[in-house]
Amino acid sequence: MAFPTLAPTSRQFTGGDWPIAKFQSQNGSEARILYGDRRVGHTLSLSYNNITDTEAESFFTDYYAQQGTYKTFPLPQPITGSAGKGWSGSATFFNAGAGAQWRYAEAPQLTSVYPGVSSVTIKLVAVGKAA
Repeated sequence: MAFPTLAPTSRQFTGGDWPIAKFQSQNGSEARILYGDRRVGHTLSLSYNNITDTEAESFFTDYYAQQGTYKTFPLPQPITGSAGKGWSGSATFFNAGAGAQWRYAEAPQLTSVYPGVSSVTIKLVAVGKAA
């Protein structure tokens, strides 16, 4: 199953950082080593408020199809096609790098609002494609 194409009510994005190792000596001087040329650790949290129970179930169906947090999957590109609906900035803003895939960081969270209506929050993390 493909990632659901509903427009999120809200989103929270963290752009990650470059892989760096820091070493600090006793006198306080610091050395840093850069371990790559791409940012890592991008996260994307999406909330879908007051959707039908069937629409909410589609997120769990996809989560189960991805074997929870195990498998990675592409988000539609440009991301403004689904998870980015409503975003008026650059279509590449949510780009996690060439070939990046996403995986669930945890199971979707469901809140029943009233019969037939639920809210779902999902958390995704970007994973670089292996060379």
